[in-house]
Amino acid sequence: MLAVRVKAAQLKIFNFHGPLSRNAGSLKIKLPAFYFQKTGNIIDMVYKEELINLIKDILVDKEETIAVAESVTAGHLQAAFSAGIEASKYFQGGITAYNVGQKARHLSVDPILCNKVNCVAEKIAHTMAIEVSRIFSSDYGIGITGYASVVPECEEEGLFAYFSLSYKQNIVLKAKVASAGIKPYDVQIDYTNKVVQSFYDYLITK
Repeated sequence: MLAVRVKAAQLKIFNFHGPLSRNAGSLKIKLPAFYFQKTGNIIDMVYKEELINLIKDILVDKEETIAVAESVTAGHLQAAFSAGIEASKYFQGGITAYNVGQKARHLSVDPILCNKVNCVAEKIAHTMAIEVSRIFSSDYGIGITGYASVVPECEEEGLFAYFSLSYKQNIVLKAKVASAGIKPYDVQIDYTNKVVQSFYDYLITK
């Protein structure tokens, strides 16, 4: 945990709603380490807002939009894309589906395959990306599924996730990403930033 002393008005910067204590006109708040990346005395929010706004500029200029289907990142991608300026102009929305039943019901994934691979497979990420794009009427769709904590299926290989990017209902980018994070939140943020970076890299080379 990181202890940060701020004035009450500054809490808006952190979008903070957790426990705090008042001391000499300021507030001392404790935030998990994954909230920040420290560079000297500068503390930046973990979502790469500058990068997200570059993505926004490209999508808005082309009059295109994106939607996301998440499992392992548990809504962090939706939060990241919503952090852009005037997000409603390029971000259609998203869905978080954690178990087999919800993935099959909302995203049309194959439940037999899901049960076989514990819902973690490249093909499942493909389906999630394509279906969320269809559901939200977006040009691009992102699907991601994987592991944020160690389970028997990833004990030897380590934590990883599959993510896919669809465009006009076709998969145009796919990757298997790994994370060395210890806590699930750290891993989820790591995956989120890697996916956002990959999406931007794709857009600028398209």
